[in-house]
Amino acid sequence: MRDIALELPEVEETVSWGTPSLKVRGRLFLRRHEDPGLTVVKISREERGALVAERPEIFLVTPHYENHRYVLVRTAGLPEDELRELITEAWRLSAPPRLVKAFDEGAVDRTRG
Repeated sequence: MRDIALELPEVEETVSWGTPSLKVRGRLFLRRHEDPGLTVVKISREERGALVAERPEIFLVTPHYENHRYVLVRTAGLPEDELRELITEAWRLSAPPRLVKAFDEGAVDRTRG
């Protein structure tokens, strides 16, 4: 997941709550959970509800995250194309609108931040 996320513009590696995380302009969108089999991913509440209902073996929410726009993901169960889509959407939720627009228009390098 890290390599996919680092392909997106202005992504920086940091540490959040004691685990590796990825941010865009200081806004968290992805981090390793304390459980090594899980990753915390920013997501819309609507999408989270649908994914948790459809595939609870992959997507889950603990009480800690119920009031936040994050989902826990068992990434080992997802193909790369789905991981890429999930990560890109998480980045979009955190990136400033102008950066997202520039990315969509191809005005920023898609392989380097």
